[in-house]
This record gives sequence, C-alpha cells and structure tokens, in this order.
Amino acid sequence: MPQVLAFVAHHLGLGAQRVWLFFDDPDDPAAAAVEGLSGVRVVRCDDGHWRKNGTGKGEKTRPEAHQVRQSQNVGAVYRRTTLDWLVHLDIDEFIWPSRPIPEVLAEAPADAPALRMAPWEALHDPALPDDIFTAHAFRRALKGPEFAALKDDVFGPYAEMLDQGAVSHAAGKCFFRAGVEGLSPRIHTAMIKGERLILRAVMADVALLHFHAQDRADWIARLPFRATKGAYRANPPFFVWYSLTGPTGVEDFYNHVQMATPDMLNRLRRAGALIEADLGLRAQVARLAEREGRVWPI
Repeated sequence: MPQVLAFVAHHLGLGAQRVWLFFDDPDDPAAAAVEGLSGVRVVRCDDGHWRKNGTGKGEKTRPEAHQVRQSQNVGAVYRRTTLDWLVHLDIDEFIWPSRPIPEVLAEAPADAPALRMAPWEALHDPALPDDIFTAHAFRRALKGPEFAALKDDVFGPYAEMLDQGAVSHAAGKCFFRAGVEGLSPRIHTAMIKGERLILRAVMADVALLHFHAQDRADWIARLPFRATKGAYRANPPFFVWYSLTGPTGVEDFYNHVQMATPDMLNRLRRAGALIEADLGLRAQVARLAEREGRVWPI
C-alpha cells in the first residue's frame, strides 16, 4: 500500500488530471485504500474486467503474460480517454520534470504521436532514511559509444551482460498523444497501423526515475521471476550468468553495479550521467492524506 500511495501522491502533485490504477490482484488491499481519491480511478482486474478487455478467439480471458495484460489495459484507457496525453507507468516509475509538464507537452510538434522519457535507475544507499521508495542518486542508461568507457568502469566484470547499459529497461516510457488514428500503446512504445513506432530522441526536460533495484532484499527476492519471465528474460547473457551463479555471485553483482559509492557517483557526475533528487515521498503522501481527509497506517 505505501508504494501505491507514493505513486499516486507524486503524480497527482505533478498535475496529472487522472491516475488509473490497475490491480492485477483484484483483492489487493491497496485498491480500497486509494478508492475514491480525487483524480484516481481504481480498476480491479477480476474475471469481469478480462471478459471485457482480455484476449481470446471466443470468450475473452486473462492473458497469461503480465506484459500483455499491461498492454491490454493501457490500450483500453487510450481508446476511451478524453485527455490530451496518456502515459503508462509501473508502480516503481516516477516522472521527474525540470519544468512544468504542461509547458513541455505544449511545445511538442503537432505531428508527434508520442514523446519518450529516458530512464534513470535508482542506486542503493543504505545510509538514507526510509522514504517508501528510497534513493537520491539515479544513473542514466550507459548506452552507446559515448558511454562505452564509463560503462566498463561502472559495471566492471558485468559490463558485457548489460549491453543496454542498464540493469532494467533502457527504452524508457512514452507520453502518447490521444486520438492518433491507428495508434495502439505498448509498454515502451506504440504500434501505428501495425508498424512499430521508433522514437530515438528523448524529452530533454522530463526524466523517468526508475526504482527498479534500489532495495537489495527486494531485488534479490524478485530476481528469479525477472530472470525467467520479467525484465531480464530478453537478456541471454544475464540469464546464463544467473543460472550458473549462487547467492555470493548475486551479492557481488549487486555490490558492484547498484551501490551508490562515492567513486561511482563521482564518475557518473563527471559524465553527466547522474540525477540527484529527493522525492520526499512520505511527505507527499502526508500532504495527500491531509488534503483528502484520509488516515493511512504506513
């Protein structure tokens, strides 16, 4: 529940007119906690939901893969929304603009069907006080020839199996312009009349802060699923390494790649590959609770 509240408080605070929350588990207690909040729409993905929005030649059913479920859900919202722009996010992804988002979107080319945010991965700092999602340092994806040397320095022996320069996705997420004929949103991009949309440029003033692996225990607990069915399934070198290594190897990987050490931060800072930000999520949740007259035991 605290993570859901943090996500909602942050994005409503940025000025989002509506936040749709899709609960894969329709009985998740967090759904009841946020139901009725101003600007929030809760969708419980029960059998009735999938009969309306699922897949199947006959009766529609719940897609087996969570990636397909996500695409189905964002597509359903896109087809019905009356807003100008829509963005699909996971609960651990937070938009971080350097200026108001309405200004940025107003300057988008009129023919742009979507705008891409670059992802910045949160680094682990055990000295920080808990803030629901806890990190102050975020590393950009060290992708491309301009970051090749830095990638080797930062990732060391693990650089070769992180060919996209990130532990999680390097694709980022998109703002989708509503009402584009033939556009079908996907998790990281879109299809337009059956063709995949290629967005090479990223938004200069809007970053995507991704709390993918800032919590050591949580990351290790999720690793088996991510390696076989989730974020790492399309990375064969990582899968081979994981299938052969043990707990000590996993700890060494995390210590080398995800720790916000002074040396790593200095290297990233000098290269312009670091964002330092304090989201103040507990304070944001407290302000939301006061505004909505709610009391949440977090």
